Amino acid sequence: MLNFELYNPTQYVFGKDQTQKLATLVPQNAKVLLAYGGGSIFKNGVYNQVKAALDGFEVIEFGGIEPNPRFETLMKAVEIIREQNLNFILAVGGGSVIDGVKFISGAVNYEGDPIEILKNRVLFTDVTKVIPFGTVLTLPATGSEMNSGAVVTIEATQEKLTLGGSALFPKFSICDPSVIASLPKRQIQNGVVDAFTHVMEQYLTYPHDALLQDRFAESILQTLIEIGPDVAENPTDYKLASNYMWCATMALNGLIQKGVPSDWATHMIGHELTALYEIDHARTLAIIGPNLYRVMFDSKKEKLAQYGKRVWNIEGNNEDEIAQKAIDKTVAFFHIMGMKTRLSENTENYQETADFIVNRFEERGWKALGEKQNVTIDKVKAIVEMSY
Repeated sequence: MLNFELYNPTQYVFGKDQTQKLATLVPQNAKVLLAYGGGSIFKNGVYNQVKAALDGFEVIEFGGIEPNPRFETLMKAVEIIREQNLNFILAVGGGSVIDGVKFISGAVNYEGDPIEILKNRVLFTDVTKVIPFGTVLTLPATGSEMNSGAVVTIEATQEKLTLGGSALFPKFSICDPSVIASLPKRQIQNGVVDAFTHVMEQYLTYPHDALLQDRFAESILQTLIEIGPDVAENPTDYKLASNYMWCATMALNGLIQKGVPSDWATHMIGHELTALYEIDHARTLAIIGPNLYRVMFDSKKEKLAQYGKRVWNIEGNNEDEIAQKAIDKTVAFFHIMGMKTRLSENTENYQETADFIVNRFEERGWKALGEKQNVTIDKVKAIVEMSY
């Protein structure tokens, strides 16, 4: 097992009717920026719950944070915090709003051009230099409610880049599974596949000695397979909703990544598809993931076979056969979850995609990705072309 440190200071507040606890969770002297997205919180009642809980606090609202939050939009919020001298942010929304707030939190006091935060993958480690924030989760998917990472899009250059650091954990996150009842089916499907792929990035590498971590990962995968199709059809079922929300959090709160190698090449390639074509994040993962497993089959086949046997109960004549069937099962599950797993099914102008992504990666110096740093530029091109 690899050496690791486990640090997660987020207070996770789970269950029905927990939004009312905001009054005690937000610091009493807080001047709050209330950040949200496109307005779904007005339709599902969450906005009214939040405003009621914040009665007595000074609150300034900032709406319009996009799916795949834009650097350009977030900088407007940074200016408001600076001008109004606000000292706390409350993110009400899904992963995009929470990711956006993490950027805002770090950018307010950043010394230098804030675009460097994304271009240079800045890690924030000093809590005195960021604006503290909490979250009210409305869309389970990214796990951003209990981790310190974020992804932000620079619209001007069509780039989707990351930031993070130990100072960017939410102080608290309120997670009420009943809020998914009003979500569109597509968003729930995306959330299940997003969480599933988060686990795969940390699990589907190569055999190692962290036995418990594998079992943690496999249990999340099995639960998502069991409940995923049903929760998309029956989001008012609290048993399904609560397990879905907890799976999405557990998939990326840091626990299953400790002591093990991890990949993340699927995400790095998938981010480019979102930046180029506005394809939903989860759908880019469903396009790229299986083909990455195919191109990198020789280095992943042992873990693919373990995954096939333990998660899908696959039997076969040999490890290679089981591993191949495991990829096929994964694609079939993505189809059940409403994913279209070919790039040509998601956009018309895909012919030059591989060359564009390869050029981008070369410009950034990203010439070796994956758990073994063996996802080379040539492999990236093969993966994307296979995904057409």
